[in-house]
Parts: sequence; C-alpha cells; structure tokens
Amino acid sequence: MKYFFETYGCQMNIAESAAVEQLLIARGWEKADSPEVCDMAILNTCSVRASAENRIFGRLGYYTGLKAVRNKDPKAKNSFFEEASKLVEDEAIPLTVVVMGCMAERLLDSLKKDWPCIDYVVGTYAKHHFGEIISAVEDKKDAIPVDDTDNYKFASLSYEQGSKSTFVPIMNGCNNFCTYCIVPYVRGREISRDVEEILQELDTLSRYHVLDITLLGQNVNSYHSTYKGSDVNFAQLLQIIVDHLKEIKSSIGWVRFLSSHPKDFSDDLIEVIAKNDLICHHIALPVQHGSTSVLKAMNRRYTREHYLELVKKIKEAIPDVSLTTDIMMGFPTETEEDVELTLDLMRQVQFESACMYYYNPREGTPAAKWEQIPEKIRKERLQRVIDLQMIHTDEQMKKRVGKTVKVLVESITRDNKDELLGKTAQDEKVSFKAEKSLIGKFVMVDIKSLNGHTFKGELVKIL
Repeated sequence: MKYFFETYGCQMNIAESAAVEQLLIARGWEKADSPEVCDMAILNTCSVRASAENRIFGRLGYYTGLKAVRNKDPKAKNSFFEEASKLVEDEAIPLTVVVMGCMAERLLDSLKKDWPCIDYVVGTYAKHHFGEIISAVEDKKDAIPVDDTDNYKFASLSYEQGSKSTFVPIMNGCNNFCTYCIVPYVRGREISRDVEEILQELDTLSRYHVLDITLLGQNVNSYHSTYKGSDVNFAQLLQIIVDHLKEIKSSIGWVRFLSSHPKDFSDDLIEVIAKNDLICHHIALPVQHGSTSVLKAMNRRYTREHYLELVKKIKEAIPDVSLTTDIMMGFPTETEEDVELTLDLMRQVQFESACMYYYNPREGTPAAKWEQIPEKIRKERLQRVIDLQMIHTDEQMKKRVGKTVKVLVESITRDNKDELLGKTAQDEKVSFKAEKSLIGKFVMVDIKSLNGHTFKGELVKIL
C-alpha cells in the first residue's frame, strides 16, 4: 500500500510527520509519487497564520475532487486527475484522507463536517491512534473513532529515512501566551520529554549514522525533567547529551536547538554552548520587536534592554556565533517611534538572518480584538525591516570569507553536477567542487567568496 504526505508549518510538524512515516514504513507501506495513486493521504497542518489554513482549505478542495474520481463518481472531472483516472479504469479504489496537526486540533469539531472528503481528523493529542488508523485502512474498514487524550505522547523516533540531519523533539506546548500567538491553544501546556527517552532516540540515530540533530520545542529553554534522581534544566540536558554522545562514540557531530525564548536564556546555557564543540554556534533568538512597550503588549516578558544585554553576553562568550531572529511589524499599539527602535536594535545586534513578517490577527488570541494598524502601513514598515536585514546579512556573511570551516555535505548543487552543497555549523550554505561520494560526510572547506547567500569554497580535508 502507498502513502502520500503533505507537511506544512514548523519543524515540529516535520518531525511529527517523520514519526508517522516511520510507522508506515515499518508496516511495509511505500511512498507514493503523487496523491493520485496513494491509498492514504496525510496532511499535517499549521494554524500559526490564517494564510496557512487557507492553503489547506485549497488542498481539501483538491482532495474532494480526487476522491470523487477514485470513487468513480460520474460527475467527477477526470481530466484534472489523469493518474487517478487510469488507476480506477476497472473499479473504484478507495482513498483515505487524514488531516493532523495544529489546524486539526483547532477545528477538531467542525473540519470533518465542513469537508466530507476527510476520513480522519487527528488532533495534537491523538497521534498515538495512527497505528489503529493504518490497520483500519489495510483491512478496508470504515473509519474508526479517534478521540483526543489529555496527555501529549512523544514518538520514539522522528527520523526521515536515509537523512543525515534530523529533528529530535524534547518538548511540546507553550506556557507563554504571547497575545498574538495561537500555539498555546492548539499545542497545549508545556510538557518535557524524559531524558532517558531522548538518549534512547540518540542511540538509534547513531546506529543510522545521523550526523546532525536539532532538539525541538516551542520553547526549549524552559525544558525541565529529572534524570538519575536530580532535576534537569535545558543547559544540563545539553551537557548530558554531549557527554552521552562522546561516551558511545556517536556519529552525531553537531547538536542544534530550536526555539529559544529570550526570557529563559540563562548564563548556564551560554556557558554550556561555549565550552562544547559538539553544540553548533548558531542561535535562533526571536526578538519579535525592538520596542519595550510593544514587547509588553505582546506579553513577551522581557525588555529591549534585557535582550541587548543577553546578546552582549552571548557574543562575548561565543565570538563566532551566528544569531538569527524573528521580527514582527505592524502589531497593534506600534508607533513610528517603535519602528525606529526596532531598526536601531537590528543595527546593534547585526543578525545574520531573520524571519520577518507583518502582524496578522489570529482568531482566538487577545490581540485579534484590538484596534488594528492598516495593512498598507504594516507592509511599509515590514519592508524597511527587510531592506535593513538584507544589508546586515550580506555584511555578516562576508566576514566569513577567507575562513576554513567544517561542512556537512548534503547534496549535488542544482546548477552544477560537479559541485556539492553543504551547510556550516552556523547553518550557512557552501558549494564546492568534489566527488559525490562525500555526500553525507563532514569535510573542511576554505571559503573563497560569497555568491548571493551561498559561499563558494574549496575542499581542504575529509574528516
């Protein structure tokens, strides 16, 4: 039997899709080239922005038509679904449609009613039912009931077959309730994964010769668990992981983490990153805004001054650090003075890159009820931020030209089959001439020049 995945949104969704895919592969399922020829289509959805949900609604329109063809509905427009039409020449072949993820959780009670093409709506807390769903599809049974539970359950493995880089979820949920954010409502309260479970997954990834891992959570800095009878925070977890990887002589050579909340980024965490060469010197530190008054309205629970002091500490302890961030413009209450404060903060920090967007209200969040800034002004303010960040990105990347860096080789470049493409510990792209047998290995590369946002280099050494 064949499956087809569509994954939208954050890295956590990518990890959770990979975990479900592991179940399917273990049961002998194969990945389909297109949804037209699969037995089960799974859409892992996002609710962070309305645009993400609108895209899913468009896809559900597509699946409504596809399912009609697969069911040999005489009214179906077969010309749009050529592969599916060939598949059902003799008899109808059922298609199971599953919607999971944050949108499924938010619209748990209405989604299936509004879109009859959906067979299963699997909310954030119901993913453990996938084994039963797969069995029902294999046995050609009608859709079985799927109920949410009160407890989030981590998958034992979130690994994409054959990948050298993978995500390792260590937390789920958020307790911060930023006034613009829907995540706490669809992901629930924070829950930390047991240390033993994390180490067991790392053991498995080491056997698969994974080289690069990213620890995932909506706010990894607030991680809290116990290990061998003692309390463990995130800084301590990182040290435990590093020590474990060295003890087992793991293939894993890089450890990263996402996402960090500035209010919880401790001095101990800075120290652990600085003293361990396995931990990448690449930190995503979402500031969201440069004005303390706007940060207060957002309920971010730190000030502009706190953020700048934190950046100063990080740069002093980790001189080669690459800092990236998220910036939101046009939030309710924002003034022109607030915009200038944000631009000034950017000039002081010099982020290497940033995820930049203008505020869009999300139904169910406090800020959605406030007086909104006109969209035209939001877009204009965002453009000023983008223009400045483009300058900073170029300046920061040029500083690395002339250095020799460690690179994880990932693929052949798109435009030149004689060149390979890899990434640095700072998550920058590097292309260089070499044999494709180096894909999936660490190498040392001299950075010779910068072409757009990709370095051009020369192979120095195979590690």
